[in-house]
Amino acid sequence: MDSQTIINLGISVACAAAGWWLRILWEAQQRLARDLSDLEKELPHSYVLKSDYKEDLQEVKDMLQKIFDKLENKADK
Repeated sequence: MDSQTIINLGISVACAAAGWWLRILWEAQQRLARDLSDLEKELPHSYVLKSDYKEDLQEVKDMLQKIFDKLENKADK
């Protein structure tokens, strides 16, 4: 084997290894993108939106305020 053949073989092996590694990275990136997409679809069904939570909490606070006002009026009499 002459030196040129050895160099060509080494470059071929290095390119094949780099290609395999890049394919693995590409598949992992695609899998992450798919998982992120699934998560974006699933989150609204699993968790309460911040705006909805604030609205519901405000309703509870308003009801409590009405109760406290009635109690204050009752205590004054």
